[in-house]
Amino acid sequence: MTIRVKEIVGIVLLNILLRLLVSLGPYSGNNTPPMYGDYEAQRHWMEVTINLPPEEWYNQSDLNDLNYWGLDYPPLTAYHSYLLGKLSQIFEPGSVALTLSRGYETLTHKMFMRFTVLIFDILIYFSGAYLFVFHSIQINSNKKTLLFAFILTQPALILIDHGHFQYNSISLGLSLWAIIAVLKERPLLGSLLFTLSLNYKQMSLYYAPAFFFYLLGWSFGEPDLKIPSSDSDRKTRAGRCFNICWDMVSTCWR
Repeated sequence: MTIRVKEIVGIVLLNILLRLLVSLGPYSGNNTPPMYGDYEAQRHWMEVTINLPPEEWYNQSDLNDLNYWGLDYPPLTAYHSYLLGKLSQIFEPGSVALTLSRGYETLTHKMFMRFTVLIFDILIYFSGAYLFVFHSIQINSNKKTLLFAFILTQPALILIDHGHFQYNSISLGLSLWAIIAVLKERPLLGSLLFTLSLNYKQMSLYYAPAFFFYLLGWSFGEPDLKIPSSDSDRKTRAGRCFNICWDMVSTCWR
């Protein structure tokens, strides 16, 4: 094992340990009715998405009180909650019982939530950081390991996600993957990945101007991009991805 590989493995393991230590701390709303805080918001979204049809996820109803942690993120977050809700239903059905699970706070389900935050962080954000630093940019070799460590140890991301049951690493990771695709001269793939990021959390709008003007330059036939101008079918992929994300829930506003 080379020195570089050892350094990377060490950084990854230390960051996993740091996240685990943060997850042992308190979080806002713990055992505090009537809203119960951050954990309850994520748990409630799982409850709503697996028990109600998609067209009702964003609608006020007797079974979905939007004043009680109503879904306020784009559909990809809702689909993610649905996936986690189905897993919760297998291992701990009471955690997602419709209307009956409010304030549900067992140690086992909190551990499940903490574990899912960590897994998605590693799969999407860690991997994106590695590819960005070591395979997408040209900087001094000695600085790459340090940059990788800085990206992974971003304090705000660690404290919010692993302290308060959030999944910001997914949208940030998808944006990072989109940047990697652009740097690899794959703007179509980059636009698709950024569309997924935007449809997971609207905070990705902060990065939208950069992607917009880059893709605008490509659309006008920037020669350095080396993309065939006749490839009209692939140009619509991002739009189709956006439509797919919103199709099931869009009946809420029809």
